[in-house]
This record gives sequence, C-alpha cells and structure tokens, in this order.
Amino acid sequence: MSRFLSPALSAVTPYTPGEQPQDQQYIKLNTNESPYLPSPRVVAAVSEAEVEKLRLYSDPACAQLLRTAAAHFGLQPSQVMPGNGSDENLFFALRAFCDESHPLAFADITYGCYGVWCGLLHIPTHIIPLKEDFTLDPADYHGLHETIVIANPNAPTGLCLPRDAIEGILRSNPDSVVIVDEAYVDFGGESCVPLIDKYENLLVVQTFSKSRQLAGARLGLAMGNAALIADLNRVKFSLNPYNINRLTLKAGQAALEDTAYFEKTRAAIMDTRAWTMQQLTDRGFTVLDSRANFVFASTGRINGGELYKELKKNGILVRHFDAPRIENWLRITIGTPEQMQALMDAVDKILEV
Repeated sequence: MSRFLSPALSAVTPYTPGEQPQDQQYIKLNTNESPYLPSPRVVAAVSEAEVEKLRLYSDPACAQLLRTAAAHFGLQPSQVMPGNGSDENLFFALRAFCDESHPLAFADITYGCYGVWCGLLHIPTHIIPLKEDFTLDPADYHGLHETIVIANPNAPTGLCLPRDAIEGILRSNPDSVVIVDEAYVDFGGESCVPLIDKYENLLVVQTFSKSRQLAGARLGLAMGNAALIADLNRVKFSLNPYNINRLTLKAGQAALEDTAYFEKTRAAIMDTRAWTMQQLTDRGFTVLDSRANFVFASTGRINGGELYKELKKNGILVRHFDAPRIENWLRITIGTPEQMQALMDAVDKILEV
C-alpha cells in the first residue's frame, strides 16, 4: 500500500476470488463456472455482431436486452436492470439501500463480497450465524428492520430456502429491502421472481455466469419493483452508464432466447451433481444437500486444507475456505461427468481407497 491510500480503505480486506493459475492445465472445479460451452445461438450472435461498432458506446438503456429479459421473466422492462455481473447489481443495491446508519444483515457463512462491500461503503454489518448444520433459520431475519441479503441457494453451502420462507421474511420487514441473491437458483432452487409484483421491498439478483455459460461476459440482472430499479439506475448513471458492452448485450439476449440449451445443460449439471454426491457419500464424506452447481463436502479422513493441496498436486482445483466453522470443508464445482470421474479417481488415490 502507498502512503496516499485512504486510511478507511486500508482497513478493508479485499475479496479473494477463486484462483486462476496459469502454470499448468487444471480441471477447474473451484469457481463454479459451467463446464459447457455457451449456447450456439450466443456464439452466432457475438460472431455476427458488427465489430466495427465497438468504436461506439453501447446502449446505456440496454433496451433490447431489457425487453427480452422482461418477457422471459414475466415482468415489465422497468422492473429489470442489467449489471456487469450480478456483483455490480449487488454493489449498487448496497449503495442505494444502506449507509452508515442503515446496516446490512447477512449470514456468517455466505458469499464473501457482502462483508467486503460493507467495509468499502462504511456500512455496519449485522452478521447472523447459520445453525450448526449450516441451515438458515428464517425466524432469525423476522422483524429486523434492516436491509437484508440472502444468497438462495447459499454459497458455499448450496442449501436453499423455499419461496414461502423468503416470503415470511419479506412480510416481517415491510419497510426494509430484502435482496435475494439467486446466482445458483437454476440448479434446483425456487426463485422469488414470482413475488416481485406482490412485495415492493423485494429485489432479486440473478447472473448469466452459472447456468447460461457467460462468466467471462459479465452479465447479471436485478429484478424488482419499478421504484427499486429506478433507485439502482440512479446509482448506475452516477457511476458507469455504459456498464454493459455491445458483445455482452448480444450474448445475453441470445442466451435468454435459447431456452432448450439452457434446460439441457442445467439438467446435465444436476444429474452429474447427484452422481457426485452419491460417490462422495459412498467414500464416507459428509455432503450437504446442494441445490447449486457445486457441492460442499467434508471428511474426517483428511483435513480440508490438506485435501485441497493434494488435489491440486493431482491437477484438480477445488475451493477451500480457511475460515471458522468451514475450514474442514471443500466447495467442489460440478463439471462434466468425465471431470467428476477424474476427481473421484484422485480422491481414491489420495485416500488410498
């Protein structure tokens, strides 16, 4: 750090993304990317885009993508805002609905960026521990009268609340915004999008990174009451009005339109997830009931950090969080059947099964 850095910023611990090593070829099961290629319609849309128009700014209103997204989710365009990944929309939401006197409530084991952004924006945090079995008790969030963010399904646990549980939280906090981060909802979760017209305090955030194979394109959607979306746009147009590039706008629209490919690839991941969970269970692992494109697993036969290191030596990357309560657990992205078989072979080798 330089001597010029703001003291407030020097106290912030940045988020640590999943590693992207370049020293060799790895089977990457550490960052929850899709193992499948983008939709052929996405490839065609980007390939046919007028590359020479990259000299021109993209549409700050994202009009075509908005119309497509609104129709897809049964909303009005005024109820949707695209972001540069769901991270940007979540950041905008915290900037819009929290400040030094309006804290953010979230779980102790969840997406790490929530706490980082609070530090960056000087937002007090109300951290609510998950239960011993890593489940979230909705009653802990009733009547908080604070902005709330819930990852559903949660990361890194993969556990999911039913929609009616979220609805109970919305009803008990009518004067506070409840943000539901649905990054993994397409793999077995129950989306809260159908509740948007019923609750003015609901904001749903989804991403194209997981189930639509566009992690590198950086695209997400915030969906909610038109007034909430207007608030987010107020932040966006105060910071980065051209936040979605031309190619990503085309790619996102095509991805939403190719529902057959979306259904095929997400079903494949869910099938492989079931196989992986059974294989790990057969080897004595404890595996949580994931509704995401990853599993969260632990074994008493080897420390989680050590297993992570041994898998990396064998050319397989998984995610290990050296944090209280979960230091003996690994988050393992679901890849292709061949990749998951390679994982099992490596686990057998390491554990000498």
